[in-house]
Amino acid sequence: MLAAILLVLATGAALTPACGQDGGFVPSFWDPARRLTRPDTSAIHLIRFLASDDYPPFDFALPDGALTGFSVDLARAVCEELKVACTVQARRWDTLATALADNKGDALIAGLAITDRTREQFAFTRPYMLLPGRFVARAGQAPAPDATPERMGAAKTGVIAGSAHAAWLEVYFPKLALTRYDGATAQRSALVKGDVDVIFGDGVALAGWLNGSESKACCAFFGGPFIDRAYFGEGLTIAVRKNNAALRAALDYGLARVAERGVYTELYLKYFPVGAF
Repeated sequence: MLAAILLVLATGAALTPACGQDGGFVPSFWDPARRLTRPDTSAIHLIRFLASDDYPPFDFALPDGALTGFSVDLARAVCEELKVACTVQARRWDTLATALADNKGDALIAGLAITDRTREQFAFTRPYMLLPGRFVARAGQAPAPDATPERMGAAKTGVIAGSAHAAWLEVYFPKLALTRYDGATAQRSALVKGDVDVIFGDGVALAGWLNGSESKACCAFFGGPFIDRAYFGEGLTIAVRKNNAALRAALDYGLARVAERGVYTELYLKYFPVGAF
């Protein structure tokens, strides 16, 4: 059953041969065999993107105030592909959905969760990033050759209390000895100190930690990645107002073309030298 949760089988996602520093493949969420037909974009003259500025490496402000990040650069690459002018405006996270609904922007590229409630107001592109669950172990000290329930047995595993990742392990790795922590800082500190054998959580957030100075090169991904939309969400998409089907079609086409031309791979390797996958 667990095999059905692994990346390729669960999502249909292809893996391209480009590699990050950890040897992981760059994910692709578009079918390379699908023939792309450019939609009519004659009525689209400007795309006003809305984003946050406090979620590195996806979107963040540089010291001079300029907005950058994986999602921001991806939005600009899509505009370039569509040959449409675009702006990217940063707003507080808790105001973004309202701003889009109130026509203060045309597209939101900030990881708005896809729920029954948000579907009532917005339409979403295909995901440009899924959010895998990942195990992390101290470098050279993985508790088993691979992350399977049989091989890991009752390994001491740190999770964030109340998280979807903790709930997922209870179902698919029921023999693990789980220790619950109040937040990511305490969870990661426990791994570094040796209080647990591994930790499990959001692969993107963990990749950011492994890429940063705070980890002090202590640790590395182990096993996986694991994708389960029922637990970990639908991934990162671009949201538009529900009645704007033309823009959604244009953005889906632009994303697929950016992937086809290799620009997605370039951006992924730039912002995720230790990739989430």
